[in-house]
Amino acid sequence: MKSLHVSTTVNGDPVEFICDPGEPLLDVLRNRLGLTGAKEGCGTGDCGACSVTVNGRLVCSCLVLGAEVEGAEISTIEGLADADQLHPLQRAFIEGAAFQCGVCTPGILVAAKALLDKNPSPTDEEVRFWLAGNLCRCTGYDKIIAAVQVAAAQMRGA
Repeated sequence: MKSLHVSTTVNGDPVEFICDPGEPLLDVLRNRLGLTGAKEGCGTGDCGACSVTVNGRLVCSCLVLGAEVEGAEISTIEGLADADQLHPLQRAFIEGAAFQCGVCTPGILVAAKALLDKNPSPTDEEVRFWLAGNLCRCTGYDKIIAAVQVAAAQMRGA
């Protein structure tokens, strides 16, 4: 099989890599680009641990091929903070103890940011619906929902 050259943007930086035609974006991010925040939880798109955005659309990177992101803009958990300043979602998760083992946390944070980018003032029900594709086996989701709402309020300046 012939390897493919891909040019894309990851977290605002231009990136080029070589990948196999059937190589998942998750493997490219972790093994070729050293971005290990997205985790493989299931490999079938059911758990959301590998969530990233591609051109602003929330996707499971285990289901997207690396070759498919030619020219795309990808955002991962590594791009959420601004240098040494945590994103309001990250601060709210820490302050609200909205995580335990941390395997699902990067995917949930990326998904929550995608939600707040589209809807800066979601109801609890809308947050629960949006995050339904992100499974957490350690927490009850109440602290996660509360942290998203705290961050949303901070981001709105409320």
